[in-house]
Amino acid sequence: MNHRCKLCGSEAEVIHHPKIADYHYCSNCEFISKDDRHIVSKEEELKIYNKHNNSIEDPRYVEFFYKFLNDAVFPYTTGGNQGFDFGSGPSPVLAQILERHHNYQMDIYDLFYSPEKVYIGKKYDLVTSTEVVEHLKDPIEHFELFANLLKPNGILAVMTLFHHNDSSHFLNWHYIRDWSHISFYTPKTMEYIASRVGLKIIHTNDIRYTTFMLDH
Repeated sequence: MNHRCKLCGSEAEVIHHPKIADYHYCSNCEFISKDDRHIVSKEEELKIYNKHNNSIEDPRYVEFFYKFLNDAVFPYTTGGNQGFDFGSGPSPVLAQILERHHNYQMDIYDLFYSPEKVYIGKKYDLVTSTEVVEHLKDPIEHFELFANLLKPNGILAVMTLFHHNDSSHFLNWHYIRDWSHISFYTPKTMEYIASRVGLKIIHTNDIRYTTFMLDH
């Protein structure tokens, strides 16, 4: 049975993990997607999220975000302070850091915890999405949204751990052991997505951070 890449439509090969799921790997854009048959329900997904116990009072968690901000955000911001965090989680720590310590006015959205679509009709200087896009079944649709939310000189900063483009590594990778993770990327995947939605990549650390701007 032939499978097509959900991003670019090229033929994808199956990576079979006997204990977790089948995945579809595209050699053209390097996107890997979990087989639809093995995607957990929204109820199961919420149960997984509810086990996360992250707080701004946890210095290790705050440091986790500062590594992201110092690498992928602060070097590329242009002075505006209107920000939006997509997928803010049960405790919107990143938005709190930016508001309390960096003079941002932040909006947040989360499918489960902050479901009001406060971003409709707005434009932002900064859009962030950290440890979210690996949960998305339809990445292109969401990246189109992110692009549409950017002001002309705004930036989009995304965090998701990149796979190594190696099937044996992938099958032993801790990141696939979170059952709610269904989409996996490399810098090449991000380049393809950017080309589809009118963005350009201005930075990646080739591990988990990507920073985009509008491709004028």
